[in-house]
Amino acid sequence: MAAYKLWHEFKVHIPKIPRYSLGVKIDCLFTEVVELVFGALSAKNKLPFLETATRKFDTLKFMLQVLWRLHAIDDKKYTILSEELGEIGRQLGGWLRKTDDRENSAR
Repeated sequence: MAAYKLWHEFKVHIPKIPRYSLGVKIDCLFTEVVELVFGALSAKNKLPFLETATRKFDTLKFMLQVLWRLHAIDDKKYTILSEELGEIGRQLGGWLRKTDDRENSAR
């Protein structure tokens, strides 16, 4: 939630064209990842949700990097947001590995 709050605060400072192209895509990816994580919380088979969430999360990070390389977001904002996303990525990756190990050992 903290990462999305930061993104929401930073998004208004992005120039108009990248904000309404890459910015919209990044915003959609944020919400899709949140939806998938909540889906995984209540699903019996969590693995498909977590795999898709991880893929979309990686895409989100890549799109953010593209935005930064286009100089549409400054270094400081990119660094702050990347650190938040890094922590989320570690948690999501750990959950995915743990779930994958459990499902593989159950077979």
